[in-house]
Amino acid sequence: MPEVDAIVMGMGPGGEEVAGKLAKAGLETIGIDGNLLGGECPYWGCIPSKMMVRAGDVLAEGRRIPEFSGSSTVTPDWSPVAKRIREATDTWNDKAAVDRFEAKGGTFVRGWGRVVGPMSVEVGDETYTARRALVLNTGAQAWVPPMFESVPHWINRDAVECEELPASLLIIGGGAIGVEIGQAWSRFGVKITVVELGSRIVGPEEPEVSEILEKVLRSEGIEVHTGVTIESVEAVGDAGAVSLRLGDGTVLSADRMLVATGRRVDLAALGVGVLGIDEHAKALPVDGMLRVEGAPGVWGVGDVTGKGAFTHVSMYQARICVASILGEPIAEADYRALPRVTFTDPEIGSVGMTEAQAREDGGHVTVMSEPIPDSTRGWIHKAQGLVKMVAADGVLVGGTSMAPSGGEVLGLLTLAVHARVPVATLKEMIYAYPTFHRAIDSALWKEG
Repeated sequence: MPEVDAIVMGMGPGGEEVAGKLAKAGLETIGIDGNLLGGECPYWGCIPSKMMVRAGDVLAEGRRIPEFSGSSTVTPDWSPVAKRIREATDTWNDKAAVDRFEAKGGTFVRGWGRVVGPMSVEVGDETYTARRALVLNTGAQAWVPPMFESVPHWINRDAVECEELPASLLIIGGGAIGVEIGQAWSRFGVKITVVELGSRIVGPEEPEVSEILEKVLRSEGIEVHTGVTIESVEAVGDAGAVSLRLGDGTVLSADRMLVATGRRVDLAALGVGVLGIDEHAKALPVDGMLRVEGAPGVWGVGDVTGKGAFTHVSMYQARICVASILGEPIAEADYRALPRVTFTDPEIGSVGMTEAQAREDGGHVTVMSEPIPDSTRGWIHKAQGLVKMVAADGVLVGGTSMAPSGGEVLGLLTLAVHARVPVATLKEMIYAYPTFHRAIDSALWKEG
């Protein structure tokens, strides 16, 4: 039974960071993963998906030339995008990542691990035991509702890996993945239909954001169905096409179907029941130092903790986890100012509480909002979107920046929420003109 100082099970961005830092600190460290070292983000998530989005944005900009400055002819071609994705992912080969980790002194074990004891992990016929720390960074997996399992369907990985786009795509789910891929592919000429069972797309965002984005998508020729039920779905032929019937009798058909209904953690597959953890829970219970509650010597990092399925959350947690294991001073995790960006056009950047969450939380809530079309930069760009800020008892607790480069404008709002900046202080600032972030200044003087 090989013993080491530390075992990191799951080598996504956070796990790779933890394992690498522990190895560099001199701990004998094993990193375990049955998939590619680096996880979802560099191979199927953040990087390649945003390459698709960027490619679609370039096409859209080219088509806007007649509106602004002359004439243009735009001819979409997916092949350069597919080629760039393969270059960025080394055609889904993680040798460079494995070499990087092992150069730090770590040992990589390829295989699916399962917890079989308080500090022990089984991989195939081998069992490894940690003397000092067991870190779980096993992420979440794309969830496919049972009704779609028996018919041809894609998840996000299939969309990223495709070398030839279908003529039409039916997307189940109007969250970030669905709308990002849908808008990008629509700009390449794919007929896109989005079906969202909830009352609106991008449901976690402010209602105004959902309304604006739906109008934008419709204006680009994307068909959007919200607040619907699905009566049935069936394969059409043997080439991957599907036909879907909604509860109101509407029939939707497409050459391919992408199921983007979210991601889920499978604690039972990890075997954490031996640690006294409920394997049916939605996430690992962790404290502010990422220690798994009730399991001494065990830490959790990333999606598996349920604190936010974002690479930046995993990396943030990794820093705390490493310090906790090594006994170094560091502040406990604080998710009040957790930012997120949906990379549509316009981009949607959000941080902290929405208006509804702030009102539910209590206190005296004020809302400040400015439509981007009313701002000078918005007028210059003919852009859609808004800046919306939410304050409780005079302190900023949430903000949304929906605009071209909305994710970049979000930085200012994230800092303000994190530092508990009073609205009065934000009003005293000087905002560069004419910029998108100047809409923050305009909104501050429109308290509602």
